[in-house]
Amino acid sequence: MTGPDPKAIYPLKDDTKLVFLKHFIKASNIIVGDYTYFDDRRYGPDKFEEYNVLYNYDFSKVKLIIGKFCAIAAETRFIMTGDHKLDAISTYPFPIFGHGWESAFNVYDLPVKGDIVVGNDVWFGYDSLIKNGVTIGNGAIIAARAVVIKDVPAYSIVAGNPAKVVKMRFDDKTIERLQKIAWWDWDIEKINRNLKLICNLDVDRLEAVSIES
Repeated sequence: MTGPDPKAIYPLKDDTKLVFLKHFIKASNIIVGDYTYFDDRRYGPDKFEEYNVLYNYDFSKVKLIIGKFCAIAAETRFIMTGDHKLDAISTYPFPIFGHGWESAFNVYDLPVKGDIVVGNDVWFGYDSLIKNGVTIGNGAIIAARAVVIKDVPAYSIVAGNPAKVVKMRFDDKTIERLQKIAWWDWDIEKINRNLKLICNLDVDRLEAVSIES
């Protein structure tokens, strides 16, 4: 057992719509881990930065960081910025149009909530929307059409608009153990050897092999 090559652009033979996403990232402020895949039957992966990463302006200084082994469904969107000035009479972004309007205020003073940081082994359902400033923990599930405006705990399932925790996948003690095991950080040979454990619910055995070399 070897699994797909992380350097492969198309891990499924004859399927050019499902890709290992990191190979399609050009922007320096977007980082995607190995084995994280994106599946879009409509626009295709080469449009990810255009259609799925919104308002990624140079002046925003916001990063999108996605861990390893994440599954990103079609129409998942990440809003990098786009917040308007709230402490004034008008919210209109005059400075971005230039022609003298740039003197209204410094465009770098537009409110930015912060980076979008996604852990590992996160599943994004169809048409989910993630706002800037949000951190999503390892093993979380984002339901289809969820609108995420605040941090998502590890191994939680969130749904709705705004997204709320509807269920925890495991109890607190198990989540703590899984966070410590961090199987996604193992070398791929070790993952391959223990793939059946990773795909089952025997945390005791997975924890035991985690300390093996």
